[in-house]
Amino acid sequence: MSSFKERKATTMLMAFLKEWDSGTKATRSRMLNKFISLYQGKTGSQLEQEFSQGGSLFFARLTTWLRLSYMFGTYLSEILLSIGIFLSISNSNRYNVEFVEDGGILTLLEILGLNNLGDQHKAEALKLLQILAKTGSQYKELVCESYGVRAVAECLAKSKVEETQEQAQVVLEILAHGNPKYQYQVYKGLIALLPSGSPNAQRLALQTLRVIQQIVSTTHPNIVDSLLGVLQSMHLEVQYEAVHLIKDLMNTDVRPALLKGLVALLKPSQKENKKFRPHILEDTTVEQFSDQLPYFIQQAAAVRAIGMLSQESTELCEELIKLRVVHNLLFVMGNRDHSESQRQASLVLEYYVLSFPVVEEQVRKAIGDTLFQMLMDNAESLYMKIDLVQADLLASNQVNIPRAKEATD
Repeated sequence: MSSFKERKATTMLMAFLKEWDSGTKATRSRMLNKFISLYQGKTGSQLEQEFSQGGSLFFARLTTWLRLSYMFGTYLSEILLSIGIFLSISNSNRYNVEFVEDGGILTLLEILGLNNLGDQHKAEALKLLQILAKTGSQYKELVCESYGVRAVAECLAKSKVEETQEQAQVVLEILAHGNPKYQYQVYKGLIALLPSGSPNAQRLALQTLRVIQQIVSTTHPNIVDSLLGVLQSMHLEVQYEAVHLIKDLMNTDVRPALLKGLVALLKPSQKENKKFRPHILEDTTVEQFSDQLPYFIQQAAAVRAIGMLSQESTELCEELIKLRVVHNLLFVMGNRDHSESQRQASLVLEYYVLSFPVVEEQVRKAIGDTLFQMLMDNAESLYMKIDLVQADLLASNQVNIPRAKEATD
């Protein structure tokens, strides 16, 4: 026979459920807020004890109301927070199963894509996805099988709120770990985020790629163009992450393509060169300069990346020299339209001149003793002293060093 305490708890549960079933939306909202304040942080045993082992009865009502009302956002935050209490308890496995069987994962993913719902709702939905994904690989696979990677990635790209974007990043990172069946899908989803118009989305995608790159066995070739394109960002934190991911990728099979791409960014193609060339010799309008600014920013970032990589190893330097990096650095030094590109190129070229005698010989021959000495005396501020004639000399240089091996023999 049940104890008095158990009978009392059962009576209270029945009264609670009756009030819920007959209550208005306002009544249910009040009940949810009270539930959240009383049970957030409590253990599963405490929750079941106070609900007289009938927690599933209330949980089923929560998931049903979620499924029926999520499209309208009616008290959605309270519903999601309440469901989160059940999914977060230590012995939550049966609640996880019930939630998934009731279509909970699909509902959460649909919430992420609804334009009429606020970011607060989407952040709470992402937190529930995190809870489920952390439970085990089977839940990670269920999220991925439900096109969850795409839904979460799109939410990250489209959201204007940093908290929501950060919660989405956490979900993607969790889905990539301990999920060999779908980790490459997450990896590709992050690469697809790199052209995003949101700088914060780009930054978070790059950060996560740096983590996931260490666990994927194959590097996707699309990462090269996407990563080089990110260097056009005017946000230094985005460029920082991009440059360091480039460094991480030097131990992968895309290394040759990345090095070739970086060197190519220093000098525009023949078609682009016709567009940029007049800026050395003619006046320009503000509008014209703005059209070129992304290219100049990308050029300066590429020089910085090359400078960082060059200091990593002599082997990398030699690969870059074969790709005509010295010729292209001299070309950038002649770009009077963007002082940062000039400054960075002067510093990197100085490093190569000091490191490789063959580079010193070829550079001195190409630009003459006077300009060469200016470079060696003060590479940091050389860009302020280069005149039009010298800029033209630098831009039209013909330096071609097929190998630098003799410099290290």
